[in-house]
Amino acid sequence: MSSKIDQALDVFNQLCTEVDITSKSFQIALASICFNPVFWNVVARLEYNTHFLTKLSGGPKNGCYLLAFTIFSLGIFRDYLYERALKEQVTSDLLTGPIFTYAGYFFFALGNIFVLSSMWALGVTGTYLGDYFGILMDHRVTGFPFNVLDNPMYVGSTLCFLGTALYFGKPAGLFATLFVHLLYSVALKFEEPFTAEIYAKKAREEKKKAT
Repeated sequence: MSSKIDQALDVFNQLCTEVDITSKSFQIALASICFNPVFWNVVARLEYNTHFLTKLSGGPKNGCYLLAFTIFSLGIFRDYLYERALKEQVTSDLLTGPIFTYAGYFFFALGNIFVLSSMWALGVTGTYLGDYFGILMDHRVTGFPFNVLDNPMYVGSTLCFLGTALYFGKPAGLFATLFVHLLYSVALKFEEPFTAEIYAKKAREEKKKAT
């Protein structure tokens, strides 16, 4: 048992040594990964408190679409920076071979299934923080993929990062995937209670009207 643990630690240490965290392109990619959830949380809360996007665009739905377009565009740019950074990183012998290539395909495909099916189930406003614009859903979505995962979009996005890392055989990609997972976990600590309070407030207002 101890020998297997030692072997695993040796593999982990070798993978860590093959990550060039001093690479400027890798640092920019990590900064982009960090920026996106911070951006949409700050902007969404600012909209909730001031309705500045609603006023700017001429309505809550237009404002939500504007934010959706911005978030989607930032996501595309982030993915471009991530792939560009990986190409400059070391390809590890420990992550090379058909099994890793096929695993990369699998995780990337699975991640996209979770992301795209979430968007289909929620719609544009449900996906892109329509709650903060006052566009609330009538019922909680319980079908796939929400009957499998609590946060399928975040899980799916993380799996896409993992799939890309394995496909290219880049230890730096595994590091970035872990960074994405930790970042999304922190983001959920802010998002979930706030969203829950939005719907709780709606329920209180409806109850008050009914009485």
